[in-house]
Amino acid sequence: MLVYLVVSILSTVWITMAQNQPGVPEEKDKTSTALKDLLSRIDLEELMKKDEPPLKFPQTLEEFEYSFNEKGQLRHIKTGQPYVFNYHEDLHRWNQKRYEALGEIITHCVYELLENECHLKKVYLPVDATEGEPKSFIFMSEDAITNPDKLMVLIHGSGVVRVGQWARRLIINEDLDSGTQIPFIKRAMDEGYGVIVLNTNENYIEVEKSKKQVQSPANETDEPAEKKEKKDDSQKETNKRRDFYEKYRNPQKEKETKHIPIRMIQREAEVKSKVISVALTDSVHNVWHQEAGKSILDWMQEHCRNWVSSSEPLDTPVEFMLPDCPRVSAGTERHELTSWKSFHSIFKYFTQALEAQNTEAKSKSTVTTRSSYRKKSEDL
Repeated sequence: MLVYLVVSILSTVWITMAQNQPGVPEEKDKTSTALKDLLSRIDLEELMKKDEPPLKFPQTLEEFEYSFNEKGQLRHIKTGQPYVFNYHEDLHRWNQKRYEALGEIITHCVYELLENECHLKKVYLPVDATEGEPKSFIFMSEDAITNPDKLMVLIHGSGVVRVGQWARRLIINEDLDSGTQIPFIKRAMDEGYGVIVLNTNENYIEVEKSKKQVQSPANETDEPAEKKEKKDDSQKETNKRRDFYEKYRNPQKEKETKHIPIRMIQREAEVKSKVISVALTDSVHNVWHQEAGKSILDWMQEHCRNWVSSSEPLDTPVEFMLPDCPRVSAGTERHELTSWKSFHSIFKYFTQALEAQNTEAKSKSTVTTRSSYRKKSEDL
């Protein structure tokens, strides 16, 4: 079985603001005292939610008053306009929550398209899961396991995207073709591939921690009670400020949660023996961080190609300092568009790899046949 992988990995950028400024110690002490006094008189929770409407949003696309038109574009049912993020001015947190609620609905819309339009079936993993064990799911074509010639495996990037998606932003603001894997699936099936669509961001389940788990362990030191109480008060204030800024920066995270992993396995040797070609789209993987050995690096050089965001024309070679795999331009500087912009190039790349594999297989078969014929002649 020949396995083809199409991969797009979304990078995440963390920005940290340092607030320590040089100054006279006495002035710093005064500023610190004034800040503590101010914070003690402000209810941070109320400040953050001031004038904010309830965080309750529609449960369906119809209730949101949006739908996809014949071009796969998300449009308002009444006005025909694209999605508007700033529904309420100066309420970024509420607008972000609304966007995330729509994103969850979009995810389930894509699931329905995979089943109804692409005719894929949902398969739960692990296939031998015990009762109560965490499970995930993937989508497969009917011939994904039985296809004798070739199989395409599609893998989305990291982040909030789920099976069948390249970028939620593109689905909402552009169209289904650029934002989902549906065009890849349809063309692959038209060209005789079996198809498996993976769901790698759903490899754990998230559950809310109990109050006992959220509480920090008791301090068992022999500190004086007064000193310990003062330290605890200071820590509570620090935690309160930290939680405030965390909720402002990351409003979707309001509860303490823990991750329960879904059972996974690794089959490096088996994958390398069966995979003919891998196409990555603006992947931000790092072979040094992943401790890839020389055999993996050699294999990637021969079997992988990465279409990266670049101002150069499509398929132009792009230099890179790490020796993992060849890089070429995706013909766009927008990360989220690299999969869609390199669509035709990727299929051409796969076709060439398959033809080369078939030519090599025929050559080996011819050599074996001639060798066998010569042996029989010598025996006679």
